[in-house]
Amino acid sequence: MREIALDTETTGFDPSNGDRIVEIGCVELDNFMATGRVFHCYINPERDMPDGAFKVHGLSEQFLKKHKVMAAEMDGFLKFIGDSNLIIHNAEFDMKFINAELIRMKRLPLPMSRSIDTVAMARKMFPGAQANLDALCRRFEIDNSARTKHGALLDAELLAEVYLELRGGRQTGFSLGSGKDAGPVISAKSVARPQRAHAPTEEELKTHAEFMEKISDPIWKK
Repeated sequence: MREIALDTETTGFDPSNGDRIVEIGCVELDNFMATGRVFHCYINPERDMPDGAFKVHGLSEQFLKKHKVMAAEMDGFLKFIGDSNLIIHNAEFDMKFINAELIRMKRLPLPMSRSIDTVAMARKMFPGAQANLDALCRRFEIDNSARTKHGALLDAELLAEVYLELRGGRQTGFSLGSGKDAGPVISAKSVARPQRAHAPTEEELKTHAEFMEKISDPIWKK
């Protein structure tokens, strides 16, 4: 089963106010294991970078101007994700931005049904606890020391690990189910073996009789 852990960085919170995607990071999972295949790109948003957003991810307007615009990266992104489910932390936010870019290009938006929201998973598993990515990394003892700022690819990699823990743990090879890790079922033929002699020897009978004589007031003599 192929899934994609996905994260984006943006110029702000609302695409309807002109905010745009500036970075996309994706990590491929196959049967709940990272394959090593990733998709990553920086994107020229064709606008300025607000100070608040810059403090979050550190991507400046000058840096992003050197990269392609979203229209030039969209086909590669869509090809990578294919028809796989998308694992996203706060899925509504990222899907809103991705679909705003698709609609801007007059292309069909992605259905929300394709997304799996790890925030919702975490809140269901740990009611009342913090559900941000850093808190979940601490809970599951996932090393996030490289996360000094938000970055789409690094966050997607951390998200993939968090998602696997929320699914029940990263070690899935010992499942008793009939999934991909299950080995083949082998039907073995029973082999008839010759009967063995079980009759007691004369010495065994004598030893048994001597032992029985030592039992005082046995019930079988009453």
